[in-house]
Amino acid sequence: MANAQQTCPSDSQILDYKNSHKSEQLTTGYGRPLGERSNVVTVGPRGPLLLSDFPYIEDVQRFDRERVPERVVHAKGAGAFGVFEATDDASDICKAKVLEKGTKTRVLIRFSTVAGESGSADTVRDPRGFAVKFYTDEGIWDLVGNNTPIFFVRDPFLFQMFIHSQKRNPQTHLKDANMVWDFFANHPMATHQFLFLYSDRGIPDGFRHMHGYGSHTFKMVNDRNEFVWVKFHLRSDQGIKNLNPAKATTLAGEQPDYALSDLYNAIARKEYPSWTLYVQVVTHEQAKTLPYNPFDLTKVFSQNDFPLRRLGKVTLTENPENYFAQIEQAAFSPAHMPPGIEASPDKMLQGRLFSYADTHLHRVGTNHHLIPVNNPETNKNVKVCTYQRDGAMQTGRNQGSAPNYYKNSYNGPDVTNRDKHIEHATFESGMAARHEASEDDNYSQPRVFYRQVLDDRGRANIINNIADHLQQCTDRDIVRRSIAIFANVDDELARRLAEKLNLDVPTKASTASNIRSKY
Repeated sequence: MANAQQTCPSDSQILDYKNSHKSEQLTTGYGRPLGERSNVVTVGPRGPLLLSDFPYIEDVQRFDRERVPERVVHAKGAGAFGVFEATDDASDICKAKVLEKGTKTRVLIRFSTVAGESGSADTVRDPRGFAVKFYTDEGIWDLVGNNTPIFFVRDPFLFQMFIHSQKRNPQTHLKDANMVWDFFANHPMATHQFLFLYSDRGIPDGFRHMHGYGSHTFKMVNDRNEFVWVKFHLRSDQGIKNLNPAKATTLAGEQPDYALSDLYNAIARKEYPSWTLYVQVVTHEQAKTLPYNPFDLTKVFSQNDFPLRRLGKVTLTENPENYFAQIEQAAFSPAHMPPGIEASPDKMLQGRLFSYADTHLHRVGTNHHLIPVNNPETNKNVKVCTYQRDGAMQTGRNQGSAPNYYKNSYNGPDVTNRDKHIEHATFESGMAARHEASEDDNYSQPRVFYRQVLDDRGRANIINNIADHLQQCTDRDIVRRSIAIFANVDDELARRLAEKLNLDVPTKASTASNIRSKY
């Protein structure tokens, strides 16, 4: 390792802190000592979250307000408008009108990087946000995903901590490789996503040449009240293209807005990019027999077992007329779903149902839904009728002279067609507690990805990419523990990483002693 790296104080700041401080009792913001910080309270190990989990609610609310007014994550982005056409009959699995064959729906897609600020480069190694807003006849549907089918954590209580580790060191205000890999070394559940991130797909060639994923498992309900579990895939019709690290670094300095300009210019040239929307369908009975939790965001459904089923195509044809009004102020939330599409017990999804909407209240304002880009009444077939009133920047009808309480005797808005619009009933039972998913297998699917999905060149590239970033760690213990985790994925992977970093090859036995868990 270069002497400049060894002697640079900022590189070792967090290690210096460790050497000069003892760990103290973790508390809530109001001083209550915490006995657990890695698992939210759920009804049973796989059940939904409880609103009574104040430590989590307090933590995510505070996190949602860390930056003003820039997005806490996904700050740098680009977007465009277009149309979704439902090309295939999906009535056997879903009653949502947007998926009725032949239906055309206006859409907005916002693409983004995750960890960087608004002025950061488009060509960094980072997941890409892939958020689709459908202006349907039944209100807004926000399919808010990434360009990866999995994520770093499976519990929303850890999400804020993961983002902190990828952002800037709070003292030096610099990106810190020790923080990035320390998080990984302490959370083997991130193995699948880290391998994906350091593969060639970790740096897409712009936004047009990458796939999008809903990532979470969702529920679809048909008009007979039958349900299935699904995962959404948006596959690029332009094909997958990625940047090699050297070119990406050059572009970061010479053309930091590379992806933004590529998307804008392609649409301006009428080279309209498109993605085909698919789902993987898993019945409730099939989900019960899977060897892993089907609601774990660190897992994928095998396409061999659950093949892709086509739903339609999204095509982008319009650049924004005003970036701030239509892209910066766009507010997406996975809680926005039409009848027929619902949430699953996925803990991360359950946390996002609250977090996204809460963030928009802070970032854009109480009445962010009245901003044209977010307004469901952009679709002329939709009329919003609620008992929600007032708030800052109320510029709409404010529900006019209608009564402002429910239930009333004066013709205020009322529920209709209960069987069509009511959510599908779900039975959940179990002990409400902070269930730790320590028994989950964190390595089988990453092993398939490394050994079967990647070819020889892809495996060589992923080793070089990981080694290049691990080399920036000044804490050698974190480097060893990280390689020890990769040893559980593949012996060759760990050996080649260790050789590149001039370390002894760790064994699986050393993993168990070095990592705070039972892996």
